[in-house]
Amino acid sequence: MTEKNSVGEKIRQFRENHEMTVEELAKESQSSVELIEKLEAGDLIPSLTPLLKIARALGVRLGTFLDDMPQTGPVVVRNGASSNVVRFSGKSKSSEESALDFHSLAADKQDRNMEPFIIDVHPFKTEEEHELSSHEGEEFIYVLNGNIEVTYGKENYTLSAGDSIYYDSVVPHDLHATESEARILAVVYTPI
Repeated sequence: MTEKNSVGEKIRQFRENHEMTVEELAKESQSSVELIEKLEAGDLIPSLTPLLKIARALGVRLGTFLDDMPQTGPVVVRNGASSNVVRFSGKSKSSEESALDFHSLAADKQDRNMEPFIIDVHPFKTEEEHELSSHEGEEFIYVLNGNIEVTYGKENYTLSAGDSIYYDSVVPHDLHATESEARILAVVYTPI
C-alpha cells in the first residue's frame, strides 16, 4: 500500500464486510473492476468522484475512508494543520500524480454530514483536457490563495483569493489550478 493511497485498505475492508466481490462493488459504484483492484492495492491515486460512488455503493460516508479515531465531541484543527492528508488525482488520465491534496478538517468527527477540507490544488504538469464529473450533493469552495478555474456545466468561473462558489454537484463540474499552486477551503455534502 503506497503512502499516497491510504483509502484502498479501507475500501477492501468495507467491501469484504459487506461480503461483496470486486465485481459487485464495481457494478454498484459504476466503476471498472480494474479501478477497484488498483485502489485496493494502493497502486492508484483515487479521483474524488469514483471514491464518492464507491462510498455510496458501500453505504458509508466519504469521510469513512478518511476517519481514524472517531469522536462524538467537537474536533479542533489548529491553523488548518491537519495531519490527515489524502491525495487525489483529480481527473488526470495518468493517475500517477496528485492534483489535489485534501487536508481533512473533521476526519475524526463521527456521524458528520459535511466534509470540510483545506485542499492544495496543484496544476497539471502537462496540458490535458479537464474531464467533468458529477455526483449527488453540494460543494462550497472558498479560495484562500492562488487562482482556480471551476467549470460548471458549460460555464467557466475563474476565482481568486477571497472568491467563493457554491454549487450542486450533480451538474458536471471540474476544479483545477490555472497557473500555479492554489489553496482552497472546500465543504462537500454528499447524501448516503
